[in-house]
Amino acid sequence: MNSQKYILLTIDVEDWFQVENFRPWIPFETWDQHELRVERNVHRLLNLFDSVKLAGRLEARSQKADVLERDEARKSESSKDSELSSFPASQPQAEGSPKATFFVLGWIAERLPHLVREIQSRGHEVASHGYNHHLCNQQSHADLKKELTDSKKLLEDITGSQVCGFRAPNFSINDDILEIIKGCSYLYDSSYNSFGLHSRYGKISLNGHAKKGIAFQISDNFFELPISNLNLWNPMSYVRPNFPVASEDDTGGKLSFKKHSEGDLTGQLLATSKKRNDENRFVLPLGGGGYFRLLPFSLFKLGVQSTINKNNTYLMYLHPWEIDPEQPRVTSASLNYKFKHYINLSKTHSRLNKLIKSFQDCCFIACREYLKSADG
Repeated sequence: MNSQKYILLTIDVEDWFQVENFRPWIPFETWDQHELRVERNVHRLLNLFDSVKLAGRLEARSQKADVLERDEARKSESSKDSELSSFPASQPQAEGSPKATFFVLGWIAERLPHLVREIQSRGHEVASHGYNHHLCNQQSHADLKKELTDSKKLLEDITGSQVCGFRAPNFSINDDILEIIKGCSYLYDSSYNSFGLHSRYGKISLNGHAKKGIAFQISDNFFELPISNLNLWNPMSYVRPNFPVASEDDTGGKLSFKKHSEGDLTGQLLATSKKRNDENRFVLPLGGGGYFRLLPFSLFKLGVQSTINKNNTYLMYLHPWEIDPEQPRVTSASLNYKFKHYINLSKTHSRLNKLIKSFQDCCFIACREYLKSADG
């Protein structure tokens, strides 16, 4: 990627009664009985994005023009000359305003097709969040393929444009599922969340894959765009190298010092350094959602800045119901799930506005556009 700083805002378009934490109290077959609030909340997000004008966006436009010119040159040659040639051109976008990717649930799109078209007409990317919010790793491969293809076709029929991206509900991903997503003609997935303490988040193998910005190139025409978390060293955990230390002699009970050659010490230090890097680190969940509402804003902002300083890019996710403090309460749910769902709902909209304005110099673009801008 070039030196431009990017923020990728992603919205998982689902309603308040469709979250997995409330599944035991609101089963799928009762969804049609509940009030749809997603449309008004999506419009609030769209209006928020349109209300902000970004300096970084204007700077990026000239860079994007150069990228599009290079794309046209590549298209005139062979399609094999570019791994990204399959990505369609971006929709026209309002100058200076943040653009996002909306991962839309098929169940919502089926009932509110005009909302999907509104998202697209406001310059944002429409991508798939599956059809019925079923966890990918709890479905048969055949059922998963059907959900992936049906949701993609539905959104493409509504928008008249190619749907490139997918996000698994609750990040329920693994390597086999990633292959299925790729096989269903998606061009990227954004389902990997490295925070390992959430039981429903899946894992995939990314070692050895080339990177374009923060995206991992899984194959020629398929990428993984992971959620941005912060990987920190844990100061409460350390590994001591095996320096010469006093030890008790087995035969005489006397203290002696174990000798090491210079090569032994070097090896110990290298092994210790690797162990620190691999084991004595923890992931601060900085990708958004409940963590955006729970963590103090000043701490969250510092984490975002650190991520951008390191990777030039930060990718976060939110849900429309997270800006809706007036939504119905699921009083029968467990205290734990109610806390996770309802904490600071009244602050999310203002925090998101503050976050965007705190990073005015960044370019807020959709995932598809980000991957189109990637170079080798």
